[in-house]
Amino acid sequence: MELPVWFEVGSLIVLVLILIGDLLLILKRPHIPSTKESTLWVMFYVTLALIFAGLMWYFAGGEYAGQFIAGWLTEYSLSIDNLFVFVLIMNQFAVPRRHQQEVLMVGIIIALVLRGIFILLGAAIIENFLPIFYVFGAFLIWTAWRQAFPGAAHEDEIKKESFIVRMLRRRVDISEHFDGAKVRTTVAGQRMFTPMIIVFVAIGMTELLFALDSIPAIFGITTNPFIVFTANIFALMGLRQLYFLLGGLLDRLKYLHYGIAFILAFIGVKLIFHAMHENELPFINGGQHITWVPDISTWMSLGVIITSMVVATVASLIASSRERRAAPAGAAAASPVEAAEEVAEHKGTPPTVDGPWVFPGRPAGAAGGASGRGTAGTVVS
Repeated sequence: MELPVWFEVGSLIVLVLILIGDLLLILKRPHIPSTKESTLWVMFYVTLALIFAGLMWYFAGGEYAGQFIAGWLTEYSLSIDNLFVFVLIMNQFAVPRRHQQEVLMVGIIIALVLRGIFILLGAAIIENFLPIFYVFGAFLIWTAWRQAFPGAAHEDEIKKESFIVRMLRRRVDISEHFDGAKVRTTVAGQRMFTPMIIVFVAIGMTELLFALDSIPAIFGITTNPFIVFTANIFALMGLRQLYFLLGGLLDRLKYLHYGIAFILAFIGVKLIFHAMHENELPFINGGQHITWVPDISTWMSLGVIITSMVVATVASLIASSRERRAAPAGAAAASPVEAAEEVAEHKGTPPTVDGPWVFPGRPAGAAGGASGRGTAGTVVS
């Protein structure tokens, strides 16, 4: 069975309309969502994804539905990984909380555009060069190792991203204060950018790095571009609300990166097995298929993904509970920003820019400005 064309086109139209409606809602009513509101939105998007999987099962069979669920869960877990970096970026640039929804929505749109480009490129490469699965598999295994055992591997990336941000600051006139969620503002009769442009660049660079990891991962589950793209859409749609919902819980997910690393390593091995099973390279087995290599099924992949995330989450919560009980009475708990910094350090995730935000020519610690020191409502919690 194949997915009907009308189903694919209709689904994309509906999803785009939902995203547009979500964006308009944010622009019309910028606010800090409550825990109840965030929970209801996350439940809505999760339910929507499950309904979509059910429709795929009805119209095209269980294999397609299984591929979507496995791909969606993989991308969702990797998207949760993004939240740790989002916390750092929001704090680093002191983005007012009531405008963080707009920033997150722009980040999601940037992510969808970048992932859409990578999906089209990946599908075209796979169509014409099947051995690319060897490359994808090796890349995911290396990424998994870097995720589980970070070292100095990301120093060059950190310097590169810092250089991009510094170049933008030097070449573009940027005001000292945010003007709501605006990117452009007028100061003393002169039009210039607000610090929000730097925030968007930082998020865009971060999303580029995450896209490089996530797209090869989902191609290890399915090569259907429609499933790959819709799984990414559903994984990103509830990310904005999940950011506010998790809040202080981020510090309790200390083993999440191990679960994600295991998933990436598993998919990397699966990709290499698939490449060997469909081998076309003349210097490997004489260009013949390696039939004895197992071809891991979609449902086995789904089981591994779910088990990995459950084990990582439960282990994190148990360890966090023990640490809280063992902590001396009156000891201050780590803030979400400190937790994000610790997790990002363990995962090797680059912070995108160096140090606190200070404009060229403005001494550190100066009052006011975009550094956000003393600005009310800027602490992420």
